Amino acid sequence: MATESLALQMRAKRSEMMVTELEAVALRLFEQRGFNDVTVEDIASEAHISVRTFYRYFPAKDDVLQLRIERRAERLAAALAARPADEPPMHSLRLALVEAVGAEDLDLLRRWTAVVAATPVVLRGVLGGIMLKGHRVVAEFFGERLGLASDALVPTMLAAAVGGVVQATHTHWFINGGDLPTAISDGIEVLERGFGADAGTLSAATSRSRRASSRRSGTRRNL
Repeated sequence: MATESLALQMRAKRSEMMVTELEAVALRLFEQRGFNDVTVEDIASEAHISVRTFYRYFPAKDDVLQLRIERRAERLAAALAARPADEPPMHSLRLALVEAVGAEDLDLLRRWTAVVAATPVVLRGVLGGIMLKGHRVVAEFFGERLGLASDALVPTMLAAAVGGVVQATHTHWFINGGDLPTAISDGIEVLERGFGADAGTLSAATSRSRRASSRRSGTRRNL
């Protein structure tokens, strides 16, 4: 039994490595040639596999762009599950998001963002994937913590607010650089604390983001 379990783990690990490699190859080709001009045959050839093998891992080339969404949702769900039950929900979410995003390959994330931004035809599928996977994880978390159904108004509203913060920080990071996990943390902290008529919290978060961006820019100049 132990040998069989180890063999299954090894197969799962090899499968995960193949999926990761195919994503990296596909994103590189998409960025170089444009999404519409890259075929499954191109990706398979570049990855030195057969087209049939590609289809074992992805139903279509569009599904390559869903992998990053799925993996973040999985990491976020695992990080949220590990947070203490008595911790304030928005605080738990902020720390879990930093953990999930901090574990990502940010170079690949930047390439993924560039491909999506340059390919209007895939935007609907990508946004749908974010709604169905990422937002659902957040709504389910808030629903559980608040004793509400995940599709009730408050969990749905909070998930949408969090999603808006994440999307805005992604866009800012893609254009201006900086530290993405820190920017997301600062954005969620605004929701966590609330700023009402007092913009002090918002100003403090903005200052931290600017300092992190300046540090990252200085590092790039020194390389």
